[in-house]
Amino acid sequence: MNKLKYSLLILIGACSYGVLSSIMKVGMKEGFTVNEMLGGQYVFGWLLLLVLMLLFSRKKVGAKQWLALMAVGITMSGTSVFYGKAVERLPASIAVVLLFQFTWIGVLMEAVADRRVPSRSKLISIVILIIGTLFAGGVIGESTGHLDMKGVVYGLLSAFAFALYMFVSGRVGTSVPALNKSFFMTTASGIIVLSVFSPSFLWDGTLGEGLWKYGLILGFLGILIPVLFFSIGMPKVGSGTGAILGAAELPAAVVASVLIAQEHVSSLQWLGILLIFIGIAIPQVRFSRKKEAPANETLETAAGL
Repeated sequence: MNKLKYSLLILIGACSYGVLSSIMKVGMKEGFTVNEMLGGQYVFGWLLLLVLMLLFSRKKVGAKQWLALMAVGITMSGTSVFYGKAVERLPASIAVVLLFQFTWIGVLMEAVADRRVPSRSKLISIVILIIGTLFAGGVIGESTGHLDMKGVVYGLLSAFAFALYMFVSGRVGTSVPALNKSFFMTTASGIIVLSVFSPSFLWDGTLGEGLWKYGLILGFLGILIPVLFFSIGMPKVGSGTGAILGAAELPAAVVASVLIAQEHVSSLQWLGILLIFIGIAIPQVRFSRKKEAPANETLETAAGL
């Protein structure tokens, strides 16, 4: 697999995350709460990973690696908990824009860790992504009014937690098989999420009333696909590029809101989606050209040019 294929895995994982909000909205119309569906997502996602790990990857993981991966799982749960708190206090458009600050935070983390200034293509990409996020999130053209500062802090913490998750996911447990790695991270994350949001749905009959369907779908799209694909792709592309690719979550969320939740999307939001895709593509195009240049030089040298 070359780098572009690993980038595609992260792109798919990000889009998978983006679909979750629309599925939850449909579930809410049937009477289920966000807390119940979030809990179901982790329970069923954990079970799916457990089954796959037992079937295809029974490799033993050492105690140090196990603890390190559990620590990574804490950053996963931080995103869910902080974002949930932000949504309670802020308009959804503002909360999602705050969450998507993970793009530049992720690039900054990589730059500090590697002691290397981000490339010009990454910096241009970040600027375009921020502008696109403002449009796609529906912030431009709307009055936001007075913002709850605690909600703003929660939103920024969710962005930091998500950027940190992508950063450590690409650097911790890289020798551990992706299924095992995903399982241990989800285990720690699920324990924390179920501690914050009550797991009462497991015994009060809510699962049998239909929550299991949403839990299974959310577990597949919100845990199995993104966590597994991020575990495979992040070590190969780096957290900076991974954060940029992760911005695909917002366009996927907007498209899903039209197809699944049947919501209206303004022309400015579609413009924002286009800008986000342009921002995502810039580093990938630059990488492709860098790959082609040496190959062309080699051909010219071989031909005696």
